[in-house]
Amino acid sequence: MKLVLTGFISLAALLLAASTLAGVDHYRGEGHMMITPDELEWGPVGSMGEGAEIAIIEGDLSNSEPFTFRLRLEDGYRILPHIHPAYERVTVLQGTLHFAHGREFDKDTTRTLPVGSVAIMPPGDPMFGYAEGETIIQLHGTGPWGIEYINPEDDPRNH
Repeated sequence: MKLVLTGFISLAALLLAASTLAGVDHYRGEGHMMITPDELEWGPVGSMGEGAEIAIIEGDLSNSEPFTFRLRLEDGYRILPHIHPAYERVTVLQGTLHFAHGREFDKDTTRTLPVGSVAIMPPGDPMFGYAEGETIIQLHGTGPWGIEYINPEDDPRNH
C-alpha cells in the first residue's frame, strides 16, 4: 500500500510540476474563477503517454483538496486498465468515450458515453476505455490523485 500511495503522490507532483512550468495559476478556492476553453493551458500527461494532454483547472493533485482537470485524448486513444486512489467523476465534454469496468482491456464490453455523459467510479475499481474522435473529459474529485495500472508494463512511466 505504501508503494501504491508513493506512486500516486509522485504522479500528482509530476502533473502539478508540469502545469506550474507552463505558468498556470491554479484556482485555490478564493473568490470566483471564470475561464473559457481557449484560456486552458494543455500539457503532456506523463502517466498516460503520447496522445493524451492535461489542463489542470484547480487544485493541487498531491494534496487532500478538491481538484478539477481536463484530459484531451486523440482519436483511438486507449486508456489501459487502471485504478485510482479516490472517487473518479468524469463528464464527457467533446467526442465519445467508450468506458468499462474490468482488469483487462476489451473494446466489446465498453459502454458508449457521448457528450454530456457522466461516469462515477469508486476508489480501487479497475477501469479502461478508448476515445472515438478527439475526446475531452473533465474529471473532478478530492485528492490526493493518481493512477496505478493493473499491468505495470502498461505504465508509460516505466519505459
